[in-house]
Amino acid sequence: MTSLIRKHPKQGIIINLLLMLALALLVIGVSAPLLTLEKMYFFENTVTLLSTVKGLFLQKDWFLFIVIAVFSLCIPVIKIAGLVLILNLEYAKNSFLDKTLHVIEIVGKWSMLDVFVVALLLVSVKLGVLAKVEIHYGLYAFATSVLITMSLSLWIFTLSKKPQDIAN
Repeated sequence: MTSLIRKHPKQGIIINLLLMLALALLVIGVSAPLLTLEKMYFFENTVTLLSTVKGLFLQKDWFLFIVIAVFSLCIPVIKIAGLVLILNLEYAKNSFLDKTLHVIEIVGKWSMLDVFVVALLLVSVKLGVLAKVEIHYGLYAFATSVLITMSLSLWIFTLSKKPQDIAN
């Protein structure tokens, strides 16, 4: 039993660096402005993911609060932490880490990236003439973090399935 990073040292270093980049982009994406909504040229509202979750909590909209908080805040952090552990700790077939990797693969399909894109399209189409939506760098950082994490989980999943005698 050995860690994936020991079996694949060059790839492991690259994956670890990309996981740290994904985490940094996630933090930026969660706290930075996602979009600004300008209504009838007079009122502006800049939205961050954290302000959205806070607003849902304060409005006691529990269902949306839980869905967005879990899928946009908790799961991405848990997924990145899980991938770091899977890559760097002792790994064996049918172990806890192997099962965790399978769970990450399943949960990864439920990422909130597509939900955000659809929501932004709906907002911009529905409001049309009444409002203008301006997308900010936070949305790009969040989307990039999700895409990097999804790609890395697939990469790690592939590495975990390689025969033990193959290195790099």
